[in-house]
Amino acid sequence: MSGGSRIQLLSPRLANQIAAGEVVERPASVIKELLENSLDSGARRIEVEVEQGGVKLLRVRDDGSGIAADDLPLALARHATSKIRELEDLEQVMSLGFRGEALASISSVARLTLTSRTAEADQAWQVETEGRDMQPRVQPAAHPVGTSVEVRDLFFNTPARRKFLKAEKTEFDHLQEVIKRLALARFDVAFHLRHNAKTILALHEAPDDVSRARRVAAVCGAAFLEQALPIEIERSGLRLWGWVGLPTFSRSQADLQYFYVNGRTVRDKLVAHAVRQAYRDVLFNGRHPTFVLFLEIDPAVVDVNVHPTKHEVRFRDGRMVHDFLYGTLHRALGEVRPEDQLAAPAAIAPMVRPSGPAAGEFGPQGEIGLAASVLERPASDSVWRSPGAGYQGQRPPSGSALPAAEAQGAYQAFFAPLPTQAPVSLPEAQGDVPPLGYAIAQLKGVYILAENVQGLVLVDMHAAHERIMYERLKVAMATEGLRSQPLLVPESIALSQREADCAEEHAEWFQRLGFELQRLGPESLAIRQIPALLKQAEATRLVADVLGDLLEYGTSDRIQAHLNELLGTMACHGAVRANRRLTLPEMNGLLRDMENTERSGQCNHGRPTWTQLGMDDLDKLFLRGR
Repeated sequence: MSGGSRIQLLSPRLANQIAAGEVVERPASVIKELLENSLDSGARRIEVEVEQGGVKLLRVRDDGSGIAADDLPLALARHATSKIRELEDLEQVMSLGFRGEALASISSVARLTLTSRTAEADQAWQVETEGRDMQPRVQPAAHPVGTSVEVRDLFFNTPARRKFLKAEKTEFDHLQEVIKRLALARFDVAFHLRHNAKTILALHEAPDDVSRARRVAAVCGAAFLEQALPIEIERSGLRLWGWVGLPTFSRSQADLQYFYVNGRTVRDKLVAHAVRQAYRDVLFNGRHPTFVLFLEIDPAVVDVNVHPTKHEVRFRDGRMVHDFLYGTLHRALGEVRPEDQLAAPAAIAPMVRPSGPAAGEFGPQGEIGLAASVLERPASDSVWRSPGAGYQGQRPPSGSALPAAEAQGAYQAFFAPLPTQAPVSLPEAQGDVPPLGYAIAQLKGVYILAENVQGLVLVDMHAAHERIMYERLKVAMATEGLRSQPLLVPESIALSQREADCAEEHAEWFQRLGFELQRLGPESLAIRQIPALLKQAEATRLVADVLGDLLEYGTSDRIQAHLNELLGTMACHGAVRANRRLTLPEMNGLLRDMENTERSGQCNHGRPTWTQLGMDDLDKLFLRGR
């Protein structure tokens, strides 16, 4: 401590400005605090007016319960709140803004006026603060039941903070994002946003599934909803519902990810890890999944007060939450079949309730219902294979007439010579056509062309077969287990005592995965056995990384990831090669396999395995109907 300087009490304004450093970063953080107060007051309609990105003016008007005239001076005081009374209340917080500092902090760095009226009051009252001691001044005003907060000239008295604000568009984008996040959390509230006198958002109340989906489309874009899977599942006191984007609708950045815990928007490390793990097998490298998800959980087992802006939460049983999220999303994505991707958009689709084992376990081989491999069929086989459990249609007719001789010659110039069997034509009744239709030709030994109800299906045959082989190998590994291989010379590994304790605690789990670890001392382990499949892997580094995961998330998927990588390589080598000529029955067999295989819409690297060109798309190409 420097000599001569004495300890003294900070002035109320300076204390509030220091507190503002925690919660008031930019106009977006002001709007977040004001909107949360409006929602907590029971508002059903909120109007936001903004000028110059929120720096010049922010006005929030709601039709909530309002604030009594006697309470108005307290509303702008620090540590004053109507939302908690006792310490016990903090253990099950359901309100949004409960710290009691926001209004005091905002009024210390901007010109704030609050006008409010309760249903019982004859008239409205207005309060503002002024001077170094921030004395509140209350006067009568005209206002309907509810509250209006007006914030002008943000950071007018703290120029250093104002310097750090970005361009008007950037600040407004941040502010709009806050409103979008809250609009997705509260479908029962109407939100209206105007910027520089221009209407930007007009979201009406959304009481039913269709209007909710419409709001999601307004906030996230119609394309998201067309490519999203609605889900809803409840288990062990946890409920997860919302929309997850199909892997094919991924983004280059994580800008379309909305996750809510009990209606509160959070960006949580544990949640992000669980979601990333669920998408790992189906997402192209460097891409980010899209989702709008709501987790409902007992408020007593989640702490929302671990961060000043309440963006992070802490779960009492993080491992259970992680496994529930991962298991639910993993199953939901695994159960997407071609017919789901061809179905109506999520706006009118019913919620999908993932079935089968949870937390990424694999069911018995019969449950997945895989058809025989393309490679197992002799090239001369001209018998149409009946599809697996996924499609209950009839055998396609085989007596359709061949095209005219000259047409046949033209076909042969472009495609492989057709087999002697007549090409399969679509049955009259469209209900009998499987989702991916029937093969009509093969292009350059790489693509299968098939005709279905919608039009033309293009399939990358190597990528599709690679996924089928890969899923089959995973099922085999899950049902038959892993063979271990003892190391000739056990490898010792130096760790912290906490990591070594963790390894001992999870010894049985490691053993199931084919590892045998032995404790040598307080801070060292010996690796005696590793899975035979991982004999090329760097065992010490893998075990250290896995222990790091276990300590941070309570779970680890690194061993599984390494094994899956190897299975993927094996599947790639085993899959049907490009330039291999397939007969029509072989192609049809591959299409039926795809319809019955989990995650068949993407290859092991996350690339799409098939695409649909509908009649509308084809008509556009040839300018038909113009």
